[in-house]
Amino acid sequence: MDKFDVAVIGSGPGGYVCAIRCSQLGMKTALIEKYKTLGGTCLNVGCIPSKSLLDSSHHYYDAINHFETHGISIQGKINVDLDKMISRKQKVVDQTTKGIDFLMNKNKVTVINGLGSFVDSNTVEINNKSKITRISFKNAVIATGSKPASLPFAKIDKKRIISSTEALELKEIPKKLIVIGGGVIGLELGQVYNRLGSEVSVIEYSNTITPFMDSSVSRELIKIFKKQKIKFYLSHKVNNVSSVNNIVKVEADDNLGNKVFFEGDYCLISVGRKPYTDGLNLKSLDIKLDDLGQIEVNDQLQTKIKNIFAIGDVVKGPMLAHKAEEEGVMVAEIMANQKPHINYNLIPNVIYTWPEVASVGKTEKELNSEGLDFKIGQFPMRALGRSRASMDLDGFVKILADKKTDEILGVHIIGARAADLIAEAVTAMEFRASAEDVSRMSHSHPTYSEAIKEAALAATENRALHI
Repeated sequence: MDKFDVAVIGSGPGGYVCAIRCSQLGMKTALIEKYKTLGGTCLNVGCIPSKSLLDSSHHYYDAINHFETHGISIQGKINVDLDKMISRKQKVVDQTTKGIDFLMNKNKVTVINGLGSFVDSNTVEINNKSKITRISFKNAVIATGSKPASLPFAKIDKKRIISSTEALELKEIPKKLIVIGGGVIGLELGQVYNRLGSEVSVIEYSNTITPFMDSSVSRELIKIFKKQKIKFYLSHKVNNVSSVNNIVKVEADDNLGNKVFFEGDYCLISVGRKPYTDGLNLKSLDIKLDDLGQIEVNDQLQTKIKNIFAIGDVVKGPMLAHKAEEEGVMVAEIMANQKPHINYNLIPNVIYTWPEVASVGKTEKELNSEGLDFKIGQFPMRALGRSRASMDLDGFVKILADKKTDEILGVHIIGARAADLIAEAVTAMEFRASAEDVSRMSHSHPTYSEAIKEAALAATENRALHI
């Protein structure tokens, strides 16, 4: 039986990054993955493929709606080749997962394919259907991620009632796509097919979309989406979803208790994700799950068994790839007797629609609930020369700062390249910068980042320069 210092179960962003860092720190490391390809949900059926389709559909949307304005004339009809679009997406996925193979070889991480299951607190069994092997370990890291959540009255048949996985592989563009859930996944994939010509309806139980974001951002985003002709049905409780003869029927109650009916050729169930711990045999170790199915861990991400850690989507906190990566690095360094830490308040959230949405730190609602006295600086994207040049006028940057100390407490961005811009806010907040600190930093012109400087100026004695 092979012996390892660390056995990492799951090769998503948390798992493979943890394995790399363990190897860098001199530990003999095994990475166990049940599927043939590494990368987990994110690289195979999540972050990477969805961004590929978002990018391809954005090109098509621009060709239809904006090229003429830019002086680009296209003769004849512009057509969508969905098969080619899906094929390009898969090439991106393949290239990315092969990159992980390279990194494992480079860092001398032993990759073992098969379903990992704990035998005891120092042994894991790997079943790859053709054979069963066992390895021993000093420490183990559970990084098995999550899977799409479902609804008890909406069985995902993978044909017409689908999850995000199937939405990335459709053979046709839906005429009418019903999306249940106004969160990140539903909005991103809803926008993909809306751009390609689908009539998209989003049904959301709450009275807002993206409830984890600052309310002003959510309001702005829904206003923009409505301009893009996506329909929203907020405060609607779905009761039944069925599929007959290639027609999906959805029954819901509105906020007044009235029955509302929807019909489409596809229904995307996007009501979040749930931790995936199947097959780990955690009961044999008496490792507990909470009411949400998450593994219970302490501040150092240790389970009840101190040499077994858990990271990423299987533990508390937002289900984000970059959060899992940070936890993977932290656990590796803890095992090496270092003293790392993660400031979870500074893990950014991003939605990759267009315009993009990104936030870090506290929302207005959170600051109010904590009784903190704060001030707001906000600047519209349309006031930027760069935005006018690119025709990306929607959105704003909003900075929340402590009224007494001026320390930045939260930054919320909706606009072009928000996903990249938020890194400046994370950096500033990591060093506990004030709004005035950011306002006095030179920002190159013309760029979208100037909106951050202007919002900081607005939060500093309300002295934005360009509005």
